[in-house]
Amino acid sequence: MKTILSFEQALALPYASQRFKHLGWRVIRLESAVGGGDPNRYIGNDTGVSDLHSYFIAPNLGKEAITINLKYPEGQSLLKKLIKELNVDIFLCNTLPMRYKQLGIDYDSLKESNPDLIWCGISALGPDYPDVAGYDPALQAMTGYMHLTGEPERDPMLCGLPIVDLKAGDEAFTQVILALYEQQYKPGGKEIFISMAQCMTSWLITALPELTFNPNNFDKINRCGNEHRSFIPCNCYPTKDGYVYLAIGSDGQWEKFVKISGFEHCFTEERKRNAGRKADKDKIYDDIRQGTRNYTSEDFLKVCLENNLAVSSVNTVQDLSKLDFVKKIMIQGTLPSNKEATLFPAPMITDYLESVNLKLGPAPRLGEHNERVYTEAGLSVSEIEELRVKGVI
Repeated sequence: MKTILSFEQALALPYASQRFKHLGWRVIRLESAVGGGDPNRYIGNDTGVSDLHSYFIAPNLGKEAITINLKYPEGQSLLKKLIKELNVDIFLCNTLPMRYKQLGIDYDSLKESNPDLIWCGISALGPDYPDVAGYDPALQAMTGYMHLTGEPERDPMLCGLPIVDLKAGDEAFTQVILALYEQQYKPGGKEIFISMAQCMTSWLITALPELTFNPNNFDKINRCGNEHRSFIPCNCYPTKDGYVYLAIGSDGQWEKFVKISGFEHCFTEERKRNAGRKADKDKIYDDIRQGTRNYTSEDFLKVCLENNLAVSSVNTVQDLSKLDFVKKIMIQGTLPSNKEATLFPAPMITDYLESVNLKLGPAPRLGEHNERVYTEAGLSVSEIEELRVKGVI
């Protein structure tokens, strides 16, 4: 088991450290001793506990929480003591790079307490842009995602989830795991910088290459609604009682589809190949809609699945939660009311999650574990009280 000290707020880093919790590792949240700590504590539905609103709970299950004022020299010294006395393996942060040295959380300062420390910082654009804040919606706009999302003739749109935060969190998790692996044959610590913008631009692997391969038509790489940019037809269609999404990924699949009852009219010789379908895509979508309106969603799914076609109903989040494969991987957490609730699925079922039956402890209150953690680090009750009086914790 590794010990992680994470100076975290918002979502990107709490999501990353939650993934380490899924491995059964110890995760200690470090928050400011002033200003109420992580602002996300106060976002979402009121659970009856002022600093444990609903948006904060899921990414912070099972963690410990302490507070510290790193603007004080005593706070910075205390941080180093924690790293040394608690044998902290990994330090994480997602504050502005310009504040690393100001707060004494930079790699060079902290490795004095542990030369093998793995240090990882998440920020908007990395240390080369130390004063740029990393907010998910703004970064979706910066990195082209809003330009590529939505209907062609309408305004750019955000993704329905904070994908920048989540991608950056996953990348931090991955890079720390790789650093731990490297330590097996290359002893010593490591400094890792995660640029949220770089993470997102790395996903533009089907868009940015068009600058090279298709420079004269790159302006056509725009919003395309629910279509796939290359494979036709892939789109969303109305049924008698809802919506379905059908993805045709090959000429062979198209041949199967146009033989289904009610869709024979979609066949023409010109549409046998994807290039021909692409040239006639708008008319194809209209033709398919004529057919799907005569089916219920359930009946359309059944006939498509019988033909091994990739199809799905357009599920609500509630619909999703009822699917068998999702129910099997849902993590349970303890709410402030002490009731257990099913909250979110694990990306992987680890040995630890299996051993605890997918149940994690509650999200911590602000500074809930101050006394326990600082006592473990060797401070006496009177020393802890003195730090509290001074405002250091």
